[in-house]
Amino acid sequence: MFEDLLACPACQGALDPEWVCKGCGAHYEAADGIPDLRLQGEARIDAVRQFYGHAPFPGYRPRDSLEALRARAERSEFARLLDGAIASDARILEIGCGTGQMSLYLARAERVVIGADLTRASLQLGAAAAKRFGVDGVQFVETDLHQPGLRAGAFDVVYASGVLHHTPDPRRAFSCLVPLVRPGGMIILGLYNSFARIPLQLRRIVARLSGFRWIPFDPVLRDRKSEPARREAWVRDQYRHPEEHCHTVAQVRDWFAQNDVEYVRTYPSVLIGEESGALFASDADYWPLESWLSQIGWMASLGYEGGLFITIGRRL
Repeated sequence: MFEDLLACPACQGALDPEWVCKGCGAHYEAADGIPDLRLQGEARIDAVRQFYGHAPFPGYRPRDSLEALRARAERSEFARLLDGAIASDARILEIGCGTGQMSLYLARAERVVIGADLTRASLQLGAAAAKRFGVDGVQFVETDLHQPGLRAGAFDVVYASGVLHHTPDPRRAFSCLVPLVRPGGMIILGLYNSFARIPLQLRRIVARLSGFRWIPFDPVLRDRKSEPARREAWVRDQYRHPEEHCHTVAQVRDWFAQNDVEYVRTYPSVLIGEESGALFASDADYWPLESWLSQIGWMASLGYEGGLFITIGRRL
């Protein structure tokens, strides 16, 4: 059920069951059931790949289960709204899936999910969890979003949270992502916000001065104090990453306009006082000054956990 969603990264040709391209004849490996659909990448992209190979993020808890994973995910209002917004038979792509928790969470009903990432160590953890939990609606794929081994226009939903801001040129990376979603399909983009990231950047200064022995006021580290592997994964991802960029809502709206993507909304909303609603329903209005004021407020509401915000668009 996954073969129509994958393609040769060199020519976009179809792949046979032995992972040979029917178009150009290129042969790809699929050790552990995870196809390696990568071409040679840029040095800075390879550095990010190697970085996550040392500490796959975010990792799994000891004796984890699918029920526990779903219960943990549903503590997040955004995760509940996203699951409720996506059709039960949707074809979903998670770009930069890491160890695959969101892919596993969304793989319910008749959905088909592709979890794509650069780092095989992360994908192996996700694939092992899918097998352990009995989830068969997910296929993990090792590929690069700049030259993806994924079928153009094959997906109803493309979810890319926490990945583009770790690429050398996030704007270019977004332009590579857009063709993967079908016209009318949804793009969910998670990025570090330029304002909401400030509290963590201040904590990072203290962390570096102390040789990463002391990181003050980080609630995630407090929650993971008894889980050293997951604690180290968070420290590396948030405080020691070799490539990081921050963005504003206005910048992302420009990316959307340049790539024929209709802006729908952000999460949290940039409309002051608006309660969260249907994620795929358009904002009633957009006022730039209100947007800037909302983003400044995100320093308090999002800054405690890294300053990630979500922008949602519809491909025209």
